Amino acid sequence: MIAFVRGNFVQKQPARVVVDVNGVGYDLQISLHTYSSIVNKESGQLFTYLHITENAHTLFGFAEMTEKDLFLQLISVSGVGTSTARMMLCGMKPEEITRAIVQGNTKQLESIKGIGRKSAERLIVELRDKFGKQNLDTSFSTTTINSVGVDAANALVSLGIAKANAEQAVQKVIIANPEIIELQELIKQALKNL
Repeated sequence: MIAFVRGNFVQKQPARVVVDVNGVGYDLQISLHTYSSIVNKESGQLFTYLHITENAHTLFGFAEMTEKDLFLQLISVSGVGTSTARMMLCGMKPEEITRAIVQGNTKQLESIKGIGRKSAERLIVELRDKFGKQNLDTSFSTTTINSVGVDAANALVSLGIAKANAEQAVQKVIIANPEIIELQELIKQALKNL
């Protein structure tokens, strides 16, 4: 599995990007959310998901790990494929999708091309509890944790701390001390919040 690619953005389009990694060009399918994050950058890192079917191997790229995690949750729902999940991420920001699912807002989900009433209801039924357990309520935006924050939360999880508790602890530190940019310091401060 390819976890991420880091290199120069050779070609950028709203739906795809070609990343040159030491002379090898990776063609990644992306959302508008990711495109807006990289449009002014010449190089960078994208988290990836490789989708293998009988007819194709498609690599999807994400600017943030939270967007990739949401994509994986969306495609786990029966009837929601990779194209539909990417369309959802193009139509709404990840935190808006999460909020709509947690709040049971079928109308907002139906506003996305390719999502009908039954699909919206299925998304809510299958994902609401998962998102609720992760404590993703309307006041908690997954994208407010930067990449260092995501790394810190993952480190706490690897220490045996529940994911929701780890994210909350890191979030508190980031809000209280936005100047902290070092991973070690962020982890130390987050541990004090547990």
